[in-house]
Amino acid sequence: MDDKDWKQEQQRLGEVVAKLQARITELEPMVEGLHGQASEIRRRFWDEVTINTATDEDFEETFYTIKQQQAVLVERERVQGQLVQQWKNLKRLLPAPYFGRVDFREDGLTEQIYVGVSSFVEEDGLSFLIYDWRTPIASLYYDGSPGPASYVTPAGRIDGTMELKRQYQIQQGQIRNMFDASETIGDELLQQVLGKGADSQMKSIVATIQKEQNAIIRDDKSRMLIVQGAAGSGKTSAALQRVAYLLYRHRNTLKADQIVLFSPNPIFNGYVATVLPELGEENMQQTTFQEYLDYWLSATLAPEDPFDQIEYVLTAQGIPGYEARLQAMGYKASESYLRALQHYAKWLEREGLLFHGVRFRDRELFTADQIKAQFYSCEPTVRLADRVERVRDWLLKELSKLEREERWAAWVEEEMNHLDGDEYAEVFGKLHRDREVFDIAEIYASARERIQGKRRGDEGDFDFAEREEEMLREMIVKSNYKPVRRQVRKLKFIDTAGIYAQLFGDVAAYRAMTQETELPALWEEICKQTKEKMGRGELFYEDATPYLYLKELIEGTRTNTEIRHVFVDEGQDYSAFQYEYIKRLFPHARMTVLGDFGQAIFTQATDLQKSDSPLASLYGEADTNLIRLVRSYRSTREIVDFTKLLLTGENDIVPFDRSGPKPSLTRITNGEKRDARLLEEIAALQAEGYDSIAVITKTAAESRKVVEALQPATSTVLQLITKDTVSFEKGVMVIPVYLAKGMEFDAVLVYEASSEAYGRENERKLLYTACTRAMHRLSLYATGEWSPFVQALPENVSDQASY
Repeated sequence: MDDKDWKQEQQRLGEVVAKLQARITELEPMVEGLHGQASEIRRRFWDEVTINTATDEDFEETFYTIKQQQAVLVERERVQGQLVQQWKNLKRLLPAPYFGRVDFREDGLTEQIYVGVSSFVEEDGLSFLIYDWRTPIASLYYDGSPGPASYVTPAGRIDGTMELKRQYQIQQGQIRNMFDASETIGDELLQQVLGKGADSQMKSIVATIQKEQNAIIRDDKSRMLIVQGAAGSGKTSAALQRVAYLLYRHRNTLKADQIVLFSPNPIFNGYVATVLPELGEENMQQTTFQEYLDYWLSATLAPEDPFDQIEYVLTAQGIPGYEARLQAMGYKASESYLRALQHYAKWLEREGLLFHGVRFRDRELFTADQIKAQFYSCEPTVRLADRVERVRDWLLKELSKLEREERWAAWVEEEMNHLDGDEYAEVFGKLHRDREVFDIAEIYASARERIQGKRRGDEGDFDFAEREEEMLREMIVKSNYKPVRRQVRKLKFIDTAGIYAQLFGDVAAYRAMTQETELPALWEEICKQTKEKMGRGELFYEDATPYLYLKELIEGTRTNTEIRHVFVDEGQDYSAFQYEYIKRLFPHARMTVLGDFGQAIFTQATDLQKSDSPLASLYGEADTNLIRLVRSYRSTREIVDFTKLLLTGENDIVPFDRSGPKPSLTRITNGEKRDARLLEEIAALQAEGYDSIAVITKTAAESRKVVEALQPATSTVLQLITKDTVSFEKGVMVIPVYLAKGMEFDAVLVYEASSEAYGRENERKLLYTACTRAMHRLSLYATGEWSPFVQALPENVSDQASY
């Protein structure tokens, strides 16, 4: 690229920056002025309105005056919001207005298309100085290469020729680097971006979106989009850009709060929280599946979380019942168990539903048997949830009858004697209003008597004292019955815990209720563990979703019809049960699932790309799209060459061509020497400029021990990351591997990679997950024999040392 190109590009950039600055300067007083107007309207809202309700006409005029003032305020705030958003977008563009250019010839005319994070148009409103990266024409930058090219618009496909593709690195209005690309986003730009250090928060990747990532971002047809991506392939980044694209593409019908992201843990929520605001969009809703379980279950049964479950798997090998618990985790996450519960619900339509009696003041108003008889008196064809609704309505009706009878009970008399002044005042006020109504009626009755010479039998004197007593009794009974009614409305008369526990009786009964033929070998021990856990008011994590699923089969499904898109990150860690539950919870939503089966470290793992995966059948093959990402961008070639060999059959992972040191393997005779050597390496890495360093342990218990052992020996602050951590700063972190999923660090030090730590087959993917968090440096330590997965690696993929 010659000097002429550089001068022309810098001149053009200078002109765009000047126009941006001029537009910002022009908008600022308008934004301030509208803000002041809206504030003044709010402040003087009622000054402009005269409240007059003397006649129907006055009331109507007052109503329309209020509506008019409200409409003016809403319009001012709408215009202000648009101007503020436009002003923010321009401010966001100012330091680096664009990052790409495409010259596209169509019908003999060539247009220079500059691509940035948002659009910027000339004063005439017709000429684009910058195109938003989400516009249809901008897809040329991501998907095309010089030569014949096309893009798709709502009106159809546009064909032409791409004559040039250029990429820029712009900082503070100056071009720092510029590349002409022959294919998709050029390696030069990626090299520079990926060579930077890790951050405590994920950044936008719009300048370096690759063709395969763009297919994820712009998929607007699939009901189910599955992304199976290797570690570091950019699947989560692409998903967040996809959210931004969807909000832009459907900006008139889709809002940010209609999109929900299920994250793997709370710290990940904070890690990705800045990406969408960086692109000028509001954040979608973010939650974890555990937060949902806690919300709906914690009032009755406290659910275990997935991190305590995996901590058990990794630390409890010698505890009695361990193998039975593992079998339970696998079975209760399976499609077989899902079908078993569906059959169980059918069985409950005929028999076996359990109820709680309805109690009031230490006596039973309705026994469990009475409620059961009422339930099974419904027509057999009526589904469970509808029958439950009928029983609820029957109970509420019967409670109303009992309330009327209860007013003259002795306890009511006693409570009347203990009412305070406020309660009497409330009744007296109501009586006063009733007396006014009575007086009007009495005037009418007297006139009627004079005219017609007769009077209705119910027209008599208003007995104030008698009415006062009636009202006091009614108030007392209603107040005392209110909690009972609330419990009935909440369907607390259904013994959901008992119904679920009923499954874990003897084997023959389970088979009869569920039509299940294949059971885990240790089923009796599984039953014992489950009932003991529930007896303590708790649920195993593997029971939580099935319990809620069964509860909703009985009571009716809670649905959120507002949500239009559901994103599930680390999707390999969700069970068939959980996907079915999410589908039922959000019936109008499309789903995007991102994951890597190579990092499936939880027992309830789902293979995203197998033909018999539960995801493939969730919405049907025709509405499902699977995209595979095999190129890894996070780590250096040397780290990828090392980590991909830790897995079986994963040699199709392709590293991005960015070089660095080989991973180092350090074997040391004891823990004290290992700790000293590890602190030395941390200091050396910091001296090299790496400021995001993770010491990755196998478990949370080990993380705590590491901090306790190392912190007294160093002035560097060691941040202990736990399942309750919601954010972290750059520095040195000590973190269990299962919380590090989805995150990346400049350097990773695996604290203990011996055969004792990672010797079992179910620990292979744990080690892989730990190692693939590293961007630039990877070191593994062992105080005994190396893990068999490390021993199996060729010697040439690492540097080895012993002390």
